[in-house]
Amino acid sequence: MQRRDFLIDVARLAALAAVVPNDWRIVHRPRFADDPFQLGIASGDPTPTSVMIWTRLVPKPMEPDGGMTMRTAVSWEVADDEGFAQIVKRGRATAVPELGYSIHVDVDGLAPDRWYFYRFTAVDAASPVGRLRTTPAAGALSPLHFAFCSCQHYEQGYYTALKHLSTEEVDLVAHLGDYIYEYGPIEGRARLHNALEIRTLDDYRKRYALYKADPMLQAAHHRAPWIVVWDDHEVDNNWAGSFGENGMESDEQMHDRRAAAFQAWWEHQPARVPRARSWADLTITRTINWGALARFWMLDSRQYRSDQACGDGVVNVPCGDWASPSRTMLGPTQEKWLSQGMAASRSRWQVLANQTMLASLDTAPGPTLQTSMDSWSGYPAAQTRLLNTIARAAPNRTIVITGDNHANWVNDIRASEPRSPSIATEFLGTSISSGGDGSDRANFYTDAIAAENPHVKWHNNRRGYVVCEVTPETWRAEYRTVAYVSRPDAAIETPSKWRVAHGRPGVQRES
Repeated sequence: MQRRDFLIDVARLAALAAVVPNDWRIVHRPRFADDPFQLGIASGDPTPTSVMIWTRLVPKPMEPDGGMTMRTAVSWEVADDEGFAQIVKRGRATAVPELGYSIHVDVDGLAPDRWYFYRFTAVDAASPVGRLRTTPAAGALSPLHFAFCSCQHYEQGYYTALKHLSTEEVDLVAHLGDYIYEYGPIEGRARLHNALEIRTLDDYRKRYALYKADPMLQAAHHRAPWIVVWDDHEVDNNWAGSFGENGMESDEQMHDRRAAAFQAWWEHQPARVPRARSWADLTITRTINWGALARFWMLDSRQYRSDQACGDGVVNVPCGDWASPSRTMLGPTQEKWLSQGMAASRSRWQVLANQTMLASLDTAPGPTLQTSMDSWSGYPAAQTRLLNTIARAAPNRTIVITGDNHANWVNDIRASEPRSPSIATEFLGTSISSGGDGSDRANFYTDAIAAENPHVKWHNNRRGYVVCEVTPETWRAEYRTVAYVSRPDAAIETPSKWRVAHGRPGVQRES
């Protein structure tokens, strides 16, 4: 071989190796210092013929790179039966340091509307076994049974609600954000974070590892596919676009922090998201279809929003640029995508998977209007645009599922003022643990405040999740709560049940 040809071949191999983890660079029989599947497994973003499956190899979760030192081959299998006697799909993926040794496999060629089992192996190590399922075929009106949850602050309580969720017969779980919290540890809490406030990719990876190692969270993931969005604490409390919570970080610093947070989020979730120019531009906006019965619009109300007006808190309005029509919650591109998409969608139910309360909440008695600047009520022009979209495209067949608030709310969504006709229903679910044990009613929500908000049909301040049963004619929602999270083993309760009839305004209480 001529020297020139040899150097060209070496250069080509080097370039290829930098992009593709080739077989010759993979260790097929590594020695692990401990179980590499300590963070469990997960599935998500199902379609009629495919589903994402996920794991991450971390024999030493709190060490750099999770205690991994080499590119490693990982095998995966999908079977009809839990004993894996009838394997329908199998393959191999590669865990690489550039992606935190995470594994994402888009398993295709499956049958619609079917349950399967899946697992991973690496050398002699085997993962737990999880259940996954595909969605019904396009056009099918098969019923849907799913749960949604949010806000699982590790320090503020145990994931008892997720333990109960892992026993529910659900087809899907929707997680609406605050999967992790970025704060440093505070002594005296139920459990402690493992580092000061997180900012770097390594920080975020270790924080996810801490949360993912929780056996109750793992059990809920193993039960059914999850569809996941982020909210603020996956990056920084109340962040908005390029603005951090305290205004102390420059645009460049916030860009870098977002990139680290977004990459770590993707490395730990079974999400099928579009390719991006950079990690800081990662988008989670997408749709999930359940046949022709329901279309889930997975929203991002953090990355593209204007900075909060008048601070991040609950304030009297009007103030500052609060009412400016230029202020946005979703950004113009996402607004257009949602507006045009809902107008074109023929799905029986339109479901907005949404981070913060859509209904306006007046927290001051009398003529003063006081509301949250971080929720949709802090962006009244954007809120009105969304309500107009719902009223025009899908009135009384739109359900908004919401997290963030650390309390339970059932809200009629009205087109304009609080006593106008209802056009949608908002089921806002409480936290898994954030806020601690809670109470039957938040202290601020007095009878006088309730009188200011006739569109609010029910409120509760305990921890838990919401289970929904969806048919072509009816949407039912059951609120599940636990009495405490500051210690383990609370029993599950169902304090209220609700019903929405397709095409009819208003939500009705069943019990």
